[in-house]
Amino acid sequence: MKTLKKQLDELQKLKFNSYGKDFLLTWEKSENELRAVVALAELFSEMHQAGKSFRTFDTGLAISIFRDNSTRTRFSFASAANALGLGLADLDEEKSQIAHGETVRETANMISFMAEVIGIRDDMYLGEGNRYMREVAKAVQEGFEKGVLHQRPTVINLQCDIDHPTQSMADLVHLKRHFGSLEKLRGKKIAMSWAYSPSYGKPLSVPQGIIGLMTRFGMNVALAHPEGYGLIPDVVELAKKNSAKCGGKFEVVSSMEEAFRGADVVYPKSWATYAVMQRRTPLLKQGDRDGLKALEQECLANNARFKNWECDEKKMKLTKGGKALYLHCLPADISGVSCAQGEVSAAMFEKHRIATYREASFKPFVIAAMIFLVRVKSPLAALGKLIKNSAKG
Repeated sequence: MKTLKKQLDELQKLKFNSYGKDFLLTWEKSENELRAVVALAELFSEMHQAGKSFRTFDTGLAISIFRDNSTRTRFSFASAANALGLGLADLDEEKSQIAHGETVRETANMISFMAEVIGIRDDMYLGEGNRYMREVAKAVQEGFEKGVLHQRPTVINLQCDIDHPTQSMADLVHLKRHFGSLEKLRGKKIAMSWAYSPSYGKPLSVPQGIIGLMTRFGMNVALAHPEGYGLIPDVVELAKKNSAKCGGKFEVVSSMEEAFRGADVVYPKSWATYAVMQRRTPLLKQGDRDGLKALEQECLANNARFKNWECDEKKMKLTKGGKALYLHCLPADISGVSCAQGEVSAAMFEKHRIATYREASFKPFVIAAMIFLVRVKSPLAALGKLIKNSAKG
């Protein structure tokens, strides 16, 4: 109980108002709103570990729309909804009337009559995923204003083409727990590095989410990638501005070794090039299988030039004390395990495997915190009641 009250005190010190707001990009949120999500995620995690309920809703739906495959985020969203007392309904677009011409405006309203939150994962199409989420948000806003919907459900980004807020926020919680506080992240170096993968088309949203968020907390961020593997220019520029404002450092380097040197945290993760994702979007839209196959072969051949971009023991020795914290959103491409050669050596991944599971374990609590803060009008009062009730139990 002392721990729960301490975390509630931490929340009470923050001035924030997240009620009724969508959560689409971390950089649209104030620092205090982000801190509130972190603090509440920790509180919910502690309550769950202690066997205490944080059920908040008596009724209502959480709608999930996954336009790409998912394990961690899908089950994290379902777990968060269940823990808060919401029913879960997954929109399977193949079983809906979308194939018969139903518009986004219509679909968004038809699924939202008793919905509290809509979680969307749409990361396949560069320039489309975040735009689609905003179209859904605009549609439910109209439905609410016109009296079709009794309440306006909140839209939460479960990964788009630009950002992966639930992942980067879970990573932030993990970093806070590892180093002791968010303040202790200042001056810590994190290497966000491209890594080799025998596949192509991985979204840009994870590395963009990391450089967009960690620069907000004064970390020294080193973005590493081979020539031609840059991210969306606007997001890179945003990271530079964040860093200058928040007293950290942001640099782009051309080797994994340079990024790892002296790093406190490493995040070796493959992604497709910005230029490739631009070419891929129209091909996906057109259903051009031959074009996609040709693009895939071209990209795989280019990736193969950089097989030495692997996180291994030699590179990890370059980090601070040779003991940097290893992060990955999972699943990792593990050399000799999930592929012949990939992002990380088998020995290195095995050494850090349990820590990556712990990193992932914060995601359902982050999502629950996001939902709670945007759906509960007086969150501190409601949390006080939850903690009081848990003490009785």
